[in-house]
Amino acid sequence: MRNLASFLRLAGRFLPAILVLTAPATAQAEDASPYRLRLRSRVEAPDHPGRFALVEKAEAWSPNQTALIVCDMWDAHHCLNAVRRGAEMAPTMERVLKAARGRGATIIHAPSDCMEFYKGHAARRRAIEVPRASNIPAGIGSWCDRIPAEERGKYPIDQTDGGEDDDPAEHAAWAEKLAGMGRNPKLPWKSQTDLLTIDESRDFITAGGEEVWSILESRGIKNVILMGVHLNMCVLGRPFGLRQLAKNGRNVVLMRDLTDTMYNPARAPFVGHHAGTDLMVEHVEKFVCPSISSDQILGGTPFRFKGDARPRIAFLIDEDEYRTEVSLPAFASSHLTKDYRVTYLLGSSRDPDDLPAIGELEGADGLLVSARRRLFPPAQVEALRRFVAAGKPVIGIRTASHAFAPRKGKVPPEGHAAWEAFDAEVLGGNYQNHHAESPPVVVTLAPGSKDHPILAGVDPARVRGHGSLYKVRPLASTTTPLLIGSIPGQEPEPVAWTNQPASRNRVFYTSLGQIDDFGSEDFNRLLANAIRWSLGRGETRP
Repeated sequence: MRNLASFLRLAGRFLPAILVLTAPATAQAEDASPYRLRLRSRVEAPDHPGRFALVEKAEAWSPNQTALIVCDMWDAHHCLNAVRRGAEMAPTMERVLKAARGRGATIIHAPSDCMEFYKGHAARRRAIEVPRASNIPAGIGSWCDRIPAEERGKYPIDQTDGGEDDDPAEHAAWAEKLAGMGRNPKLPWKSQTDLLTIDESRDFITAGGEEVWSILESRGIKNVILMGVHLNMCVLGRPFGLRQLAKNGRNVVLMRDLTDTMYNPARAPFVGHHAGTDLMVEHVEKFVCPSISSDQILGGTPFRFKGDARPRIAFLIDEDEYRTEVSLPAFASSHLTKDYRVTYLLGSSRDPDDLPAIGELEGADGLLVSARRRLFPPAQVEALRRFVAAGKPVIGIRTASHAFAPRKGKVPPEGHAAWEAFDAEVLGGNYQNHHAESPPVVVTLAPGSKDHPILAGVDPARVRGHGSLYKVRPLASTTTPLLIGSIPGQEPEPVAWTNQPASRNRVFYTSLGQIDDFGSEDFNRLLANAIRWSLGRGETRP
């Protein structure tokens, strides 16, 4: 029986240089310490229906109460690009499985439609021999198209064409090759890829919902991590998939960087393939279950497909006044997903003066800051300083002017550090508190700013500041004011400007950013333009 390695060799003229396999990581010593995970969800804001707050919940999962399920990582696929992406993802998945197995977690391989291939295999026999659980949920042996929670939202992608994104000529040649090898070009899989190890002494092989449930029950497993392909189809819908496990009360998460979609960019919403996957992950986080990423098991940084060339911008969100954990993810989904990868650095749910995902700043192409008086551990502050010192773009909104500064007269507690000069040194500002509450701030053009690319398509008359007006004068000499804000009885203040600090970064800051400010499409366009300008993405779009 030929496996994926055979396919890659035999189809060499169709798969030129797509994969360099790395050697598996050295086996870890047995380690039963808990997984320290950050479960990311999107929770609808009760005061803003239709908008979802990005939330991370810290949990400690015991490995012996945790299972990892590998969904449909087959030895072949009718979509050639799906084969390529699966082969690229598999080495990282293998490392995750090996690390998890070494700490005592249960590994379940679930290559659907392939059980005949594994007849007699020790891992298949082990699954069959598990006693049937007494509490099998009704219907868990069947495909699940939708759960009630999903009715509250709009499904994000059009997959009615099956989601194939191959070049037509290449796809036809691939189908011919499969047929010539005795495979059904529409259903060519026969086994799981041999890029993933099946440990005969301890793993399980099954694709049945009732068998999976019985394995979980027999081993006292409370938590499940699901990875594999394809998110918008099998990962969600299989009898062992996210929907069935979530609706039946299992504590399940998606490993969001080790999945892929069947999505064709020629279909709505007409974004790139990887952006379509991002939208599906967002859908899962809103309506099905939380997600985690592979670095939470392995360390380092999350997996990224080589073909995903979108610049990556990190959103540091850690404030409790202006609800940017609601407004910024919604803004990113609507205005950035097509052209950028967005990662999030959220303050810990246990300690807001901690950024557990600070490692995701590594390799980011830009940083957006929305934080308020956070005093992080010195190593985290140093990571932020290194990012700025490297000359990379920085965008700040609202409380970024006092993001890392303690209140006047206060000093950081032991084990924490401030960066009080961030406003002056990086943003070019001079935050001196704010005026009292007033009618909405009226916004006008700063002198000479009309033709700045950040203002392309922005009508300042339709921008309003719904929060108090910040006192920021005088700005640094290196700044260029773009917008001015006015309230009755007070001197006007700059509310948006650019800066070029000594480290030569492209910097944009706006003191706007209260949650209702995002109700203005002109404000959204201003921020999207600023990100595009900061990252040097050419002319901004009208």
